[in-house]
Amino acid sequence: MKLHDLRPAEGSRQPRTRVGRGIAAGKGKTAGRGTKGQKARAGGSIPPWFEGGQTPIHMRIPKLRGFKNRFKIEYEVVNIGAIGALADDGAFEIETPSGKSKKAAPITVNQDILRAVGLVRTLNKPLKILGSGELSVPLFVVADAFTASARAKIEAAGGSVTVLEIPTSPLAALGLTGDAVADEAPAAKRPRVKAPTAVEPSRAPRPVKAASDVSTDASDPTDGDAPATEAEPPSDDA
Repeated sequence: MKLHDLRPAEGSRQPRTRVGRGIAAGKGKTAGRGTKGQKARAGGSIPPWFEGGQTPIHMRIPKLRGFKNRFKIEYEVVNIGAIGALADDGAFEIETPSGKSKKAAPITVNQDILRAVGLVRTLNKPLKILGSGELSVPLFVVADAFTASARAKIEAAGGSVTVLEIPTSPLAALGLTGDAVADEAPAAKRPRVKAPTAVEPSRAPRPVKAASDVSTDASDPTDGDAPATEAEPPSDDA
């Protein structure tokens, strides 16, 4: 076998069908497109999503659907880097150390202060501190929530954080212990103990006699509950 003897496998290749070359070829005249119509014209292709003029499916499907969390909490978010930048510029009031302490007190930052400097728009939403940016000033930050990175950066700079929490149970007042608060709880919440009912006399169980008492009663028929025998009247025959 030589190179010019090589042929493709039988049936693997088909000759190209030539259309519009006369009726004798079998694909002449209309060239397999039918008689007239949009598909018979040049460039008359129809896109796959076209449905003949009716409202297509991508417009019939309802939009803007999905799940809306009724319990979602919308926060006013502030990055720690923005707070640090304003602190470096002196936008916050710095408390002077009291007494003999020479160490500067950390700058107090809360939602009211952040609104005064323009980082918070409203006070009607809880405040959350995010950890984007860098911080080099010790801060005492009071907010409703902190991310882990924000908490770590504040504490690494020598500051501290305080999370505002709504108490779910009564707290002890100043000067009182937790036991005193429990004693002052409303009596309606305390469990009621049902008093034992008195046993009726007719249904009271009879006392069980000891074995010695039973033997004594058997020897003395007149004692105890033994019935007394009546004397018979004298007969008339006597």
